[in-house]
Amino acid sequence: MLQKAYPLIGRTLIAPHTHSFSIDCPDMAALARPGQFVHVRLPGFLLRRPISVCQITQDGLRIVVEERGAGTEEMARLGSGDLIDLLGPLGNGFLTEAPHRRAVLVGGGIGTPPLLPLAEHYHKAEVFLGFRSADRAILTEDFEAAGATVTLATEDGSAGHHGYVTEPLEQHLARHGADVLYACGPEPMLKAVQALAAKYHVTAYLSLEARMACGVGACLGCAVPILTAEGVVYRHVCKDGPVFPAEEVVL
Repeated sequence: MLQKAYPLIGRTLIAPHTHSFSIDCPDMAALARPGQFVHVRLPGFLLRRPISVCQITQDGLRIVVEERGAGTEEMARLGSGDLIDLLGPLGNGFLTEAPHRRAVLVGGGIGTPPLLPLAEHYHKAEVFLGFRSADRAILTEDFEAAGATVTLATEDGSAGHHGYVTEPLEQHLARHGADVLYACGPEPMLKAVQALAAKYHVTAYLSLEARMACGVGACLGCAVPILTAEGVVYRHVCKDGPVFPAEEVVL
């Protein structure tokens, strides 16, 4: 884990109020794994903001930020050459299998970015992405560039499947199955994915979202119920997660 102010080398608006940042941080990138996150500190704000790692290269990291409040709005004002204070990489990421395994990735909204490194790991991953509308869709071309097949769903029907992303996902699992499934997104989507993984007997991992203060398991603010052999216990999304086996998560 490192903590340092790194220079931004690029910022792009990829959807309304959604920005992609490229950060020159090769030392942190060398430690990062798919599914981990960085904790961003902004001047004038007491608490850091947790942001998922979207892409890992030899030169640094890519993160995608959606403006949701004062902190992320301030982050959106940063541009090339500005410094960004990062603590990371943090958390336990995705467990990956051999690249030839049949991987299915399911992303909902701003839960989509942490799945991109998985698409780059697996050969020809099947990717299912859900958004409210076509103008909110992000990273579809990045997944395709990684060799993945992308199925898009929008709640208003403005692009792809009209409805929830779990509907075409179930059709795929019923016809083709999968070796491993990964998902990140809003809790109702994760709950539906969890049920489908159990129904079709697929090993699955869920990346959870939670409000975090410290990011290292000290403040206990992001505790979630997890099912163990001894019963339900509380784990911390920041330290023990954000990724958990789907069958252990109590949603």
